[in-house]
Amino acid sequence: MHHFIDRRANPKGKSLGNRQRFLRRARENIKERVDQSVRGKSIQSGSGVPDEGEKVTIPSKGLKEPRFFHSSKGGTRRHVLPGNKDFVVGDTIKRPQGGAGEGGRKASEDGDGEDEFSFTLTQEEYLEILFEGLELPDLVEKATVETETIGTRRAGLTTAGTPNNLNLVRTMRNSLGRRIALQRPTTKTQKELEEQIAELEALDERTAPQEAFLDELKKRLEGIIRKRKVVGYIDPLDLRYDTFVPEKIRNSRAVVFCLMDVSGSMQEREKDLAKRFFLLLHLFLERCYEHTELVFVRHTHHAQEVDEETFFYARETGGTIVSTALEKMKEIIEERYPPDEWNIYGAQASDGENFGNDSVRCKNLLLNDLLPVSQFYAYVEIVDEAAEMLLNNPEAGEDLWQNYREVKEQAQHFEMQRVSQPGHIYPIFREFFLPKVKGAQNAGS
Repeated sequence: MHHFIDRRANPKGKSLGNRQRFLRRARENIKERVDQSVRGKSIQSGSGVPDEGEKVTIPSKGLKEPRFFHSSKGGTRRHVLPGNKDFVVGDTIKRPQGGAGEGGRKASEDGDGEDEFSFTLTQEEYLEILFEGLELPDLVEKATVETETIGTRRAGLTTAGTPNNLNLVRTMRNSLGRRIALQRPTTKTQKELEEQIAELEALDERTAPQEAFLDELKKRLEGIIRKRKVVGYIDPLDLRYDTFVPEKIRNSRAVVFCLMDVSGSMQEREKDLAKRFFLLLHLFLERCYEHTELVFVRHTHHAQEVDEETFFYARETGGTIVSTALEKMKEIIEERYPPDEWNIYGAQASDGENFGNDSVRCKNLLLNDLLPVSQFYAYVEIVDEAAEMLLNNPEAGEDLWQNYREVKEQAQHFEMQRVSQPGHIYPIFREFFLPKVKGAQNAGS
């Protein structure tokens, strides 16, 4: 086993350990603000984050790096301040009774308070923090479906090319090496000779040695100028150009089915919780795939494919037959998304209520038709805040929940969770997509 010892010195006046703890604290605050900013975003707006970035505000308290310093409230010091006329080193004086009041910029009745620190995260930084440590579930041993397009890639350097492909760094490196090898005189050397010649020529009378030295300098200057012309600063042999060759680029594609129960029991609160989960799923998959499509399916006693606005804000209600949404998903897959060309993901949100024996049909549709062609399927059941005891009791629940539990036992790429508050969405999403420890799974099998 290799052991690495970091012997780098700490920054002057700072503790590296304290700095690392500070960065972790700041990152936690940033992640908290990023999680809060997810609310209210549109799923269809690309990545959900503006191209110019996302403004994030965190408390300024704790931004300063902690450090050690001498306290003014205790300890013994032996020094004499400038301007002192009454004491010498070693004298003992009484400590003045100072107040123990605290300073700072805390909030007061006047409205002055601690400032907050605002900055803008780039789109890439925002999504990196949001999905830090997550990955696509590797529970289905299925090759990623890809399509091919023609692109270009760099293929080294060449001695011929167009000016816009000129590699300036490599060209100047070759030029420098050639000038050193051929001993091309520098501009500084030529200038020094010219100055010496000018000084000698400025003399009214020159001795014979000075005349001989002047002639020698002129000959050397002529040789330098001639050699500088022969050995140019840039030679055609120095030029290097970037070269590109065509290449087939594989673009992965994914489709996300968002299925939501919009019966009378699904109010705005339930729809808002579902929207947040669907948004996170779409943002995450968009970072993993070049091309991601969304399919919105809403259902009461019948299902229909709709746009996002209708999906979340339409007022239509009715009875509840969950299997109609699964049937619609199956139909759309057969019509537009062949499993051998698309990575298929499903996300379903419901309050758990269903009609009669329809839950058994839902179980069969998932096991026989949808899960075999899907990479991952997530079911989120939104329960009332008054029924939070169900969150810690997975064995209790409506008929739909019980049938889905049987599905989970037979399909590893099927996940189900309950939520009752906005704060539950992000934790269960991370639980869905945290890397699974394969060694532990193999040990249990």
